[in-house]
Amino acid sequence: RRHQCGDCGKGFRDGRSLRRHQLIHSGEKPFECPECGKRFRASSTLVIHRRIHSGEKPYECGRCRKRFMSSSSLTKHLR
Repeated sequence: RRHQCGDCGKGFRDGRSLRRHQLIHSGEKPFECPECGKRFRASSTLVIHRRIHSGEKPYECGRCRKRFMSSSSLTKHLR
């Protein structure tokens, strides 16, 4: 792993992953929800958050048909 964090020593395969990781140390949250102003470190987290406002639930349980906003919520449901 060529890209190493200067703060904690964690290694990454590419510079992009390292830069995303470094937001943890800096506290920077560059992605802002246009609906409520809440900020996030990752754009993917903002995408999931925005489903709260839209009501979108794209993940469906094949057993009971209940729908979820995130794949992780569906996974927890299936356990």
